[in-house]
Amino acid sequence: MTTPGTSATPATTPRRVLVLAHTGRSEARDVARSFVKELTGHGIVVRLLRHEADDLELEPEDYVPRVELTDSESDASHGCELTVVIGGDGSILRAAEVTHERSTPVLGVNLGHVGFLAEAEHEDVAATIDAIVQQRYTTEDRLTLDVRAFVDGELVYATFAVNEASVEKAARERMLEVVVEVDSRPLSRWGCDGVVCATPTGSTAYNFSAGGPIVWPQVEALCIVPLSAHALFSRPMVVAPSSVIAIEVLQGNQGSGVLWCDGRRSVDLPPGARIEVSRGLRPVRLVRLHQAPFTDRLVAKFGLSVEGWRGAAEQRRQERRARGEDA
Repeated sequence: MTTPGTSATPATTPRRVLVLAHTGRSEARDVARSFVKELTGHGIVVRLLRHEADDLELEPEDYVPRVELTDSESDASHGCELTVVIGGDGSILRAAEVTHERSTPVLGVNLGHVGFLAEAEHEDVAATIDAIVQQRYTTEDRLTLDVRAFVDGELVYATFAVNEASVEKAARERMLEVVVEVDSRPLSRWGCDGVVCATPTGSTAYNFSAGGPIVWPQVEALCIVPLSAHALFSRPMVVAPSSVIAIEVLQGNQGSGVLWCDGRRSVDLPPGARIEVSRGLRPVRLVRLHQAPFTDRLVAKFGLSVEGWRGAAEQRRQERRARGEDA
């Protein structure tokens, strides 16, 4: 779903933007300072986490009163029209955690390697700031996962994931024995390194590395990918977005497992644990500055060769020339 990037606050209320940065990197600090300086210069209030503001070493006289500091990550994006996050995909996933409860749109400025979740590159800072100031952006809702872990029938952990939820073996030397269920029916039992459940957004992340399919973001579906399964049937699968996937860690396991969500949050899983994965009730909202097709993003991010491509229009021109129809 795409909606115009307009402020939800009345005209008399100042616009607010949350800025998050990977402040452990000097380049990220420099870019963050540029955003703070330029946005506040255009009358936009910039909100920062206090410890990140300390890392940025801002000169208060340059920005007060248009810089707000907060100690609360859970409320950091409250009242903000969007969140600018400066870093790689890991930083954007962290921003999704910070903004999830508020459904604040996230605009990623890539300082990482691939940066599939990012919309802008660090060399495009000036154009990105101008797009924010002029509100020339759209927002795109992406499917998320709701993840719940049960032990002895009791809910022990609940969270969400933007990219994937994975159940993995805790000890390198042991396999994990699991049974996978889809829509309350058993699918297969595997001795494996684990199982990845991914969103279309996450299909280019862990899912892709594990041999799963790339799914276009507009496709609503869930992916299931066994990891190094010792079984005849262990192919990646794509199921309906309405499906509920369950992974049961079998009682006979000599070791335990671990649940990872987006590679950032984890919980240990004893034998007998059950993990349920379903479509998230709250999507993540990504800011888009460009309307480039996902195919172009794949080609650019993965450096795919398209040498020799002429396209349908060029093909038709060549055919007309061959028939002598073009001058």
